[in-house]
Amino acid sequence: MKLYIKYMVSNRCKAAVKEELRKFGLHFIVVDLGEVEIMETLSPELRQELKVSLLKCGLELMEDKKAILIERVINVITDMIHHSDEPLKVNYSDHISEKLGYDYTHLSNLFSEVKGITIQQFIIIHKIERVKELILYDELNLTEISYKLHYSSVAHLSNQFKKITGLSPSHFKLLKDKKRTPIEEI
Repeated sequence: MKLYIKYMVSNRCKAAVKEELRKFGLHFIVVDLGEVEIMETLSPELRQELKVSLLKCGLELMEDKKAILIERVINVITDMIHHSDEPLKVNYSDHISEKLGYDYTHLSNLFSEVKGITIQQFIIIHKIERVKELILYDELNLTEISYKLHYSSVAHLSNQFKKITGLSPSHFKLLKDKKRTPIEEI
């Protein structure tokens, strides 16, 4: 049985879900970002108990098909930007479409309707948060960061960064109080 879990965006979230499943004596086959496959079928009562337990961890067991599909789009984007160093061999839209098995136009329209922004805008916001993170780590220079996040140039990265944050990357680096947004709040 497949379960879809909202706000499951990191390895810590995956560990928390595994722990909750163990507490209920459930056996998981796969625990991935936003998606869990278990061997058992849940009774309505057990599903409700699991839902309450996950809420205490800041996670949400999802029911609505549209919400599930949107969460799957978000998880593909999160994985693509925050958890993968592999360069994409196709563009973002093709990658998302291939991963989810849906036409990109359908996904894009649904995403915009539900979230109020386009998938492209959502990707840019996530990329900028990742840039902030990499700037804070201070292990890569801007050229390396732009390459890592598939920007065509440092100038393109800098322009997008300034458009979203109001600051240049170098000015952001100089700030004492560097503001970042947790992934699950984007």
